Amino acid sequence: MSNQKSIPRIGVSACVWRDGKVLLVERGKEPWKGKWSLPGGGLEFGETVREAAQRELGEETGVAADLAKLVDIDDAIMRDAAGRPILHYSIVCFTGHWLKGEAEARDDVTKVKWAALEELDRLDMTPGTADYIRLARQLLTS
Repeated sequence: MSNQKSIPRIGVSACVWRDGKVLLVERGKEPWKGKWSLPGGGLEFGETVREAAQRELGEETGVAADLAKLVDIDDAIMRDAAGRPILHYSIVCFTGHWLKGEAEARDDVTKVKWAALEELDRLDMTPGTADYIRLARQLLTS
């Protein structure tokens, strides 16, 4: 029987667009402290992944969005020095357009910013975040 740490968790993220820019948050806690990412967090028992993405977006930034499209589902697996998995999240990413609220750092976030696509490669981001953002942009413009 596995212990709780060996069970993968489900995470969600929200790729929100306003005036051609994407909403980013700077993480305030380890393991991603100081890195930019999409707003998001963990799925809670009894909520859908889309509800979780909406909730996390509001908790971290005060923003609401339509989150109409699924971008992708990916895995974030952290390993120890020997290569053994120590943390595993399957992350469900949604995208959509801003509806209301002025972005502000809340919860475990230290900063928020609306970033242009050209800025992404200059930011210290969590792994895979820039790829999610570019894919989300393609989904919304196609």
